[in-house]
Amino acid sequence: MIRLTYRIETAGPVEAMARKIASDQSTGTFVALPGETEELKARVAARVVAIRPLPPSDRASFPDEAGGASLFNRADVDIDFPMDAVGTDLSALMTIAIGGVFSIKGMTGIRIVDMKLPAEFAAAHPGPQFGVSGSFALTGVKDRPIIGTIVKPALGLRPHETAAMVGELIEAGVDFVKDDEKLMSPAYSPLKERVAAIMPRILDHEQKTGRKVMYAFGISHADPDEMMRNHDMVLAAGGNCAVVNINSVGFGGLAFLRKRSGLVLHAHRNGWDVLTRHAGIGFEFSVWQQFWRLLGVDQFQINGIRVKYWEPDESFVRSYRAVTAPLFSPADVALPVIGSGQWGGQAPDTIAATGGSTDLLYLCGGGIVSHPDGPGAGVKAVRQAWEAAVAGVPLTAYAEDHPELARSIEKFADGKAA
Repeated sequence: MIRLTYRIETAGPVEAMARKIASDQSTGTFVALPGETEELKARVAARVVAIRPLPPSDRASFPDEAGGASLFNRADVDIDFPMDAVGTDLSALMTIAIGGVFSIKGMTGIRIVDMKLPAEFAAAHPGPQFGVSGSFALTGVKDRPIIGTIVKPALGLRPHETAAMVGELIEAGVDFVKDDEKLMSPAYSPLKERVAAIMPRILDHEQKTGRKVMYAFGISHADPDEMMRNHDMVLAAGGNCAVVNINSVGFGGLAFLRKRSGLVLHAHRNGWDVLTRHAGIGFEFSVWQQFWRLLGVDQFQINGIRVKYWEPDESFVRSYRAVTAPLFSPADVALPVIGSGQWGGQAPDTIAATGGSTDLLYLCGGGIVSHPDGPGAGVKAVRQAWEAAVAGVPLTAYAEDHPELARSIEKFADGKAA
């Protein structure tokens, strides 16, 4: 059985709405059907198995559905879908168990808050190729977070300008650098020219030091064949990571890429906010991320503490716990990528929120490249902040004999590290 948990909101009885979801999304429709036999329903019909009431709301999530009501009943409802009806195809799962429920009349709100899949899904999908252990092995990082940054400005830098910045970051000891998700292959910075400018610096540094910085090139494309050609270009040049805008390329695009990939797949979740920002509508990240991990992403961006966007800290914590919880085995855990307005100042709160774990990629954009003494000093400042956080030393105390961290605190303590 596949179990979906729906947070239903309605002016009428939740029980009736739960039965309607189970019927509409499996064997039933708006009238009785001659082919809907008891044998058929026993084999493939979805069934309501639990209803857990929640406090009612005085505001409809879908205001146009309120119908003049002033109080709206709410409950979390578990509905089981037989494997015979869905199978292990993720597009079928999305269509049957999720896609249609938002169109049902009578609901003033609907949100998918949990999903439990049987072991057949693990056998049917590849999951991460590199994941946490592979990411750490390729970067050579041990016993601390992978420290990364994003090439900024996000748009406008030409290949030689990007490469010059990457060179400074490499010399400063950065572990990971990525293209911004908005950068794919624009006319002023074609992917081919960017790869040709950046990879020699990375390979030269590896030859001198034995340490290879991971660079994630933006390879996303609506045409899977073109995306695969982008992948092959990066791999042939000695690269080992790619940024994939998962909502933009879709299930099919990611599945096509993962089957043939030799790169770490760094998932950027832009567009997810459309699905989740309203608390009474859409998805919990804990549900949505399961699809992409099954399809094979290795690293998953999840925002962080005190981000520059809308997401509150408690939502970040839930996302972190979701990404780091095995679906079926520890091998299917994706590396959590903590970003959005981050600088070293959030390190103590981050390590507290993650239960002391340093198995993460800590990604700072402006928090590194906008350091008053340059990107190189920015890398050192973030590493120093994490050294202090792991040791339990207050950042201000650690900064007394670490000038890069001191300058970072002076610059970003007001929280403006966008």
